[in-house]
Amino acid sequence: MKLTQLLAGILAGTALISTAAHAEITLRNAITGEQLDMSFAKKGGDTEAFKQFMQDGKNPYNGNEEVIAEGESLYMTGCSGCHGHEAEGKLGPALADDYWTYPSGETDKGLFEILFGGAQGMMGPQYVNFNTDEMLKIMAFIRSIYTGDTSKAKWLK
Repeated sequence: MKLTQLLAGILAGTALISTAAHAEITLRNAITGEQLDMSFAKKGGDTEAFKQFMQDGKNPYNGNEEVIAEGESLYMTGCSGCHGHEAEGKLGPALADDYWTYPSGETDKGLFEILFGGAQGMMGPQYVNFNTDEMLKIMAFIRSIYTGDTSKAKWLK
């Protein structure tokens, strides 16, 4: 009897550890708070980097100069028209300073939620324009041009 209970306890503990190791973050719409439907994601973005991001909500591309260059090219094509070539803000808000229209943008998870699901005004969902990996690359570029106080940069913590 004791052996059966011991084995049951070990199996239950193993299952809990296994579940925790595979836990994913939950992505939510920046406006409504509803869970984002990732089935709308453009094909080609299910990379190892995106899988890692989904585990902890931190962009693995931050600081990667090669990827930042790719992100800059993507940003210039799809984002600079509204946010400016230097992310100084035009029709959309500035992206390189301390102020975030949506404070969730201070974290990588929050910035991804804004990009993927859109926000109020003219910022529509970007899943129609970029795949999830491309969004991470754009985010890495945005983080690389940050001009604000680094002690306020939550993505660095």
